[in-house]
Amino acid sequence: MMTTKTILTCALTGSVTPPKKHLGLPITPKEIAESGIEAAKAGAAIVHIHVRDPEKGIPSMDPELYREVVDRIRDDGTDVVINLTCGHGARLRPSDPDANDASGTSNVQTPVVRMRHIEENKPEICTLDYGSMNFGDFVIINTPEHLKRMAEIAKKVGSKPELEVFDTGHLRLAKKMIEEGIIDKPPLFQICLGIPWGLEQNSESMIFMRDALPDSSHWASFGIGPGEFPMLAQAALLGGHVRVGMEDNLYLEKGVPTPSNAALVEKGIKILQTLGKEPASAQEAREILGLKKLVN
Repeated sequence: MMTTKTILTCALTGSVTPPKKHLGLPITPKEIAESGIEAAKAGAAIVHIHVRDPEKGIPSMDPELYREVVDRIRDDGTDVVINLTCGHGARLRPSDPDANDASGTSNVQTPVVRMRHIEENKPEICTLDYGSMNFGDFVIINTPEHLKRMAEIAKKVGSKPELEVFDTGHLRLAKKMIEEGIIDKPPLFQICLGIPWGLEQNSESMIFMRDALPDSSHWASFGIGPGEFPMLAQAALLGGHVRVGMEDNLYLEKGVPTPSNAALVEKGIKILQTLGKEPASAQEAREILGLKKLVN
């Protein structure tokens, strides 16, 4: 019997890593798009996209920046599944521990604002962070009602939600919304490991979360920093899909900065092949996940 192929996602830039940590981190729409095209040619079936302010390198929600990245990738003709984040617009950071206000880096928005770039660009996948949590030195806020409304917008557009779960309660909430029909079956989960202050990045956490998933779920998992490639191997061995990228890790190996996202993809593909796993193409990923190739 033919085994299901393993889907590799490349997370291109994220929103947390300061540009000064790696001069090759893609920042402008052109850089992000080119990095995504290179990652796809290296073997990534999916590219996961955040955008940043081109001048400051900080996270951005500007729909025009998303439009430019998506258009550049689509116009290039590279066959890759586009996955846009919806994690923006949920960041709260008090200006000081005793203040009842937020600092200039806080950004808490309505579901309509957070999903505007999904409605405009119609990606095949969009990520929903399924819960609130301490996230490094700030807090991300995702209320059940906001998640419900965001899921409804994704369903209207035709984008498949990738349910990002960082802790056990996030999975409980996601399962409830699946049972209520807010999220269509079969769901797609991303088990996020190692992010402060969520699940530890180890085999026990991944196995626990995998075993608690609803029946027939599609799932992937990733680790960060030095845990990126060990967690890739563990996810593949447990039957899941995988993720690499400069959002999660800036090094090919200890002390060796990665020259690009494509280099991380190439290493991830080699690990999969060493484990006897066959990487999926973009079209195979669509078939596995039941995606709709949307046209804008």
